[in-house]
Amino acid sequence: MPDDFIQIGTITGAHGIRGSVKVYSYAESPERFAVHGKVVLIDEAGGMRQDVITWAQAHKRIVRLTLEGVRTRGEAESLKGWGVFIARSELPALEPDTYYWKDLIGLAVVTTTGEHLGRVTQIIPTGANDIYVVETPPGHPSGEILIPAISSVVLDIDIEKGFMRVELPEGLI
Repeated sequence: MPDDFIQIGTITGAHGIRGSVKVYSYAESPERFAVHGKVVLIDEAGGMRQDVITWAQAHKRIVRLTLEGVRTRGEAESLKGWGVFIARSELPALEPDTYYWKDLIGLAVVTTTGEHLGRVTQIIPTGANDIYVVETPPGHPSGEILIPAISSVVLDIDIEKGFMRVELPEGLI
């Protein structure tokens, strides 16, 4: 996936008979699915198409959309599983020390003593704070480490250099 796109959802199925789709939203705000907004749809094989939102209705994490190029239920059903992306340039500027998940996935994780713990492979949202799932290298005693995304544990993130520096609490590994 090119770095100039951010995934904001996944199409989970059709809605109604006129070609609307249901999207599971990853966006913090339903405004990412604004009418007249441009989206890029990408399937698992890398097939890509651009479209324009003509109607949107959000309900919790599900957003129902009508897309300009989708007219029938069959066309909508054929998009199940496709990712919904927007151009990175469409996103608001980030506040200091905040990051898009896409930028954190793949970062190397190192301790304050220089030990390489692995790479961030997934982020789990929780009510209090996110959890970074770190896949450890072969031969490490644990297959993965769950690191809380809190300032006392995650000391530094450098997107450009590709690493996250952490100080793990006792007993985390």
